[in-house]
Amino acid sequence: MSARPILSTDRFDLWQPQVGDHRGVAAMLDDPETTRHLGAMAATHSDAFARLLRNAGSWALYGYGTFIVRSKGDERIVGSCGVFRSFRGFGAEVGMDDVPEAGWILHRELWGKGAAQEVMRAVLGWFEEVHGQQRIACMISEGNDASVRVAQALGFVPCGTHVPEGQHGTLLLFERSTL
Repeated sequence: MSARPILSTDRFDLWQPQVGDHRGVAAMLDDPETTRHLGAMAATHSDAFARLLRNAGSWALYGYGTFIVRSKGDERIVGSCGVFRSFRGFGAEVGMDDVPEAGWILHRELWGKGAAQEVMRAVLGWFEEVHGQQRIACMISEGNDASVRVAQALGFVPCGTHVPEGQHGTLLLFERSTL
């Protein structure tokens, strides 16, 4: 781990992804309830490593990405959250390709305790301070009412829906713009 986290909240430290984090990410994603709304997400170590590399790439190319979340004073990874750059391939009209995208995954032990809002408020404040005010998108699986409430509390508003080709289920699309 680096010498210190990039961001801290009352309960959590947020770190830029590091070599070796993939095992902790895989362990967090190994819980089927935690990944229930994440579509066809596998929790193998190779998948966690690919996720880690994708997140590191966002940091390297854009200067922002997903943070690794740890409870203060604890090495165990309990979440992954941030604003990252992704190319979903949904088409320009959907508004999710090549734009800053917010996302949060927290282990279910933190659900219902305000953790997602706490870490994402810190992330969004940092993002605006460092990268300026701009549109940020996010997508949430239909039926994930808790994440919809988090998105709305963070200032995201609905902007459409999308059903990715070859996948089951509808994605609810949101955006947050402070321009």
